[in-house]
Amino acid sequence: MTTNETDGTVDYFDPAEDKLREECGVFGIFGMDNAASLTALGLHALQHRGQEACGIASYDGKRFHTERHLGLVGDNFTGKDPSERLKGYCAIGHNRYSTAGETILRNVQPLFSELHTGGFALAHNGHITNAYTIREQLVEDGAIFQSTSDTEVVIHLVARAKSGEFIDRFIEAVRQVDGGYAFVGLSNDVMVGARDRLGIRPLLIGRIGDSYILASETCALDMIGATFVRDVDPGEVVVVNADGIRSFRAFPETAPRPCVFEFVYFARPDSIVGGKSVYEVRKKMGMRLAQETPADIDVVIPVPDSGLPAAIGFAQEAGVPFELGIIRNHYVGRTFIQPTQQIRDMGVRLKHSANRAMIEGKRVLLVDDSIVRGTTSTKIVRMIKAAGAKEVHFRSASPAIKYADHYGIDMPSSDKLIAANYDLDAMRQMLEVNSLGFLSIDGLYWAMGEEFRSEDAPQYADHCFTGHYPTPLVDKDRQRASGKNPQMSFLVEVA
Repeated sequence: MTTNETDGTVDYFDPAEDKLREECGVFGIFGMDNAASLTALGLHALQHRGQEACGIASYDGKRFHTERHLGLVGDNFTGKDPSERLKGYCAIGHNRYSTAGETILRNVQPLFSELHTGGFALAHNGHITNAYTIREQLVEDGAIFQSTSDTEVVIHLVARAKSGEFIDRFIEAVRQVDGGYAFVGLSNDVMVGARDRLGIRPLLIGRIGDSYILASETCALDMIGATFVRDVDPGEVVVVNADGIRSFRAFPETAPRPCVFEFVYFARPDSIVGGKSVYEVRKKMGMRLAQETPADIDVVIPVPDSGLPAAIGFAQEAGVPFELGIIRNHYVGRTFIQPTQQIRDMGVRLKHSANRAMIEGKRVLLVDDSIVRGTTSTKIVRMIKAAGAKEVHFRSASPAIKYADHYGIDMPSSDKLIAANYDLDAMRQMLEVNSLGFLSIDGLYWAMGEEFRSEDAPQYADHCFTGHYPTPLVDKDRQRASGKNPQMSFLVEVA
């Protein structure tokens, strides 16, 4: 349980939950009379990227309309047509997950401000690694912030930019921030999108009729019957208005490094990311895992839901039956109240139940997408043993996570990552399994369709496995140098 010092609200959650938290999802559409309704559908498809809050901003040619809510898209934008209250032919939306343990309405996106050039709404997926440094200077210069989100830094930079036209101001602002980000913004009669210079965070362009769409994943296009046009290039800014779409280069072209965790965990299996089927990549991860870490077993069981494709690949490669030995309860969320320690200890059973008929008397191999702290994995292993498993083996369809992320993934610090502090056998004993195995970094790149991982210039942002961070960590380096944590909670916000 955490208490929000800002407004006193209390947030209940399972402190032992050690799955990686989703980032956020962004969506925008320009040129449709029911833009807000289509945006709500797009956000619904992207719900897996953030479940704590959602919001939509629209523009009708004269004024902006905004709605921001705590909770799920389906709980807030269903029933009466959203376009009746969020009028306009263009709209942007955002699904939010924050790492701060608190979600308050003033942090929910899209954020909106009235600037000299007109209204400006902005939604953001990612994390700006020099946000604190910029914000500190802005505050010293007299800027007043209304939220603790690093997204608001960009709005202030746009407002203070010296260029004349809005798009020039936006590009000037984008050039000042670093990290991993995908922005979707809406100003008077124009929608903009921007992707960080390395393409760490995803952003794509779609089309339905004569209308253009910006979104985090292709599954959002599928939801509204739109077609995929192309990915926004790393370092590119795109501008959509009544004349169509234009492209600007905010940064010099460089070798891209998209986040490999989109394939490991974050993206929906039916999405296409960077031209690759997420489902097929995850199956190949499982196939390679079977080659690298074989075991004498009777059945392969996925840890639902993200372990499913890899478990199918493992079972097919190993020639062993695949079964749904764990049934997930989809109706238990993060805010389920757990008032006693005894009930908290039962937390994993609130979300997962053992399918005894598929487990009892068998040598079981569990496949999950990753292992973070190891606490939930241990509880699942104990649940499988209690269901009568003869042996339990555990496999991670990604390499061992040893380093924290600083680009929009809610991940514990290295001192809380099990693989950063223990060797393989010690982890095996802690998880109480007969054997334990991780996919190799070479195996991961093989599944991604690469012949090898370039040591000098890796093709993906794989820093959580290798410690090779793709950009300078300005704020983090300042924190280490000073030995202090900045007294700004937005540093741990994920937009």
